[in-house]
Amino acid sequence: MTTIRNFRKIMLILPLLALAGCEDFLSKEPDSTRAIINTPKKVSQLLTTAYPQGGYVVFSEGMSDNVADKGVGEDDKTNRASFLFEVVEATVDEQDSPDQYWAECYRAISVANEALDIIGKVSDPENYNAQKGEALLARAYAHFMLVNYYCKFFDPQQANDSPGVPYVTVPEDVVIKQYERGTVANVYQMIEKDLLEGLPLISDGSYTVPKYHFNLAAANAFASRFYLVKKDYQKVLQYANAAFPSNNFGENMRPWNTTYSSMSPAELFNIYSRATENANLLLVETSSTYGRYVASYRYGMTYAKWQEISASEQIIAGGASWAFPLYYRGDNNYFIPKLNEYFVRESVNAEIGQPYVMLPVFTVEEVLFNRIEANAYLNNTAACLTDLNTYVSKRVSNYNAATDKVTAASMQSYFRSNNLRNNIVNTVLEFKRVEFVQEGMRWFDLQRYNVPVTHTTRGGSVITVPAGDNRRVLQIPQTAALSGVAQNPR
Repeated sequence: MTTIRNFRKIMLILPLLALAGCEDFLSKEPDSTRAIINTPKKVSQLLTTAYPQGGYVVFSEGMSDNVADKGVGEDDKTNRASFLFEVVEATVDEQDSPDQYWAECYRAISVANEALDIIGKVSDPENYNAQKGEALLARAYAHFMLVNYYCKFFDPQQANDSPGVPYVTVPEDVVIKQYERGTVANVYQMIEKDLLEGLPLISDGSYTVPKYHFNLAAANAFASRFYLVKKDYQKVLQYANAAFPSNNFGENMRPWNTTYSSMSPAELFNIYSRATENANLLLVETSSTYGRYVASYRYGMTYAKWQEISASEQIIAGGASWAFPLYYRGDNNYFIPKLNEYFVRESVNAEIGQPYVMLPVFTVEEVLFNRIEANAYLNNTAACLTDLNTYVSKRVSNYNAATDKVTAASMQSYFRSNNLRNNIVNTVLEFKRVEFVQEGMRWFDLQRYNVPVTHTTRGGSVITVPAGDNRRVLQIPQTAALSGVAQNPR
């Protein structure tokens, strides 16, 4: 490398309870399982699996404007179909596929519902408040991800009466249960209900490793993301500030231009998704080969794409350059050391096993960006500039506080616009693009702002997907039809 600078499946598809990490609980029949999960600590252990343990990065990044057709490379069906905006013909067992992510979201929801059901039947429910809060947040998060990928994207200025996803609130007790999709508006109402009920109950003291659960900072980060989509900017500000009441964003961001700058790729891979990394607010273990193929996918980040993505450094006055280290593996296979694979063998002496990626689903940087965007729409310009320059202070090589600044003039020059608010929002979107490249986050901003996406194949075919195009919505898995869930139009 060279630097350039099973608990069993049920059909929605839904597993009945949970999986790895709680095997002692879940290898029993439901009645005996309930008898064993009889303390707040054991419910917390169950909730460790109440998060979608499937990856969204491959299809989310593949649909975005962060990738190009290299002509050669790893021919992965999810990567290919996502770039071409075709339906991914996969199964729920195929890693990184939309079908697997759908199944994993509903499995996580099933776990959360089982925990809530257990809590609802104990004699001392007040002792389970923290667990109840986590279960509600986990249920809300999984439905939030589902509705944003598999439905028309929420628009607070519209009725949002297009089909949503089934909002499941009770444990599964039959193999095949019929569900209705409802509407996107209804799903958002249910998410908000769970979010607002669960958040006040969250307690960091109930976790052994808080970053594997909805801790206070992560819960408030989720709330800030949710209300950003709803364009309720006062609430975005409220929850972003609650995530870091000491306003210590800068000292908790990833130190790309200091500590990270002297690290090797192996060291960066090792630290990026660690619970000890301050920037990570919530980490989810995902069954994924993304860490293995991130650089070599045929439809991935080329050097030309990196130049396009990193051009946002020009927004910063003083001729600054980003400190992100770019590496390559072979011809035109570029990556920033972030999400690493770890391989879990089936047994100590086994030669086979499963690859996993620990995915940071909420970070300090996202919360800061959410706050800046909210302040822009609330006309708090000075606060926006302060936060933008806090970000720059941790991202610019050889940072000089006197010269490396984002100013109204530098944004005006870059965007060639006199609209300061729009310039701030566009700066946030550009900075987010470079910050979260190869993490699948860009797709959310493209959806929120209805940005058309154009992909060009090496053969010269041009695929343009404008706002409102049905291809921007992932297809409902065929397996879900057994539960009466209608597929999306194409």
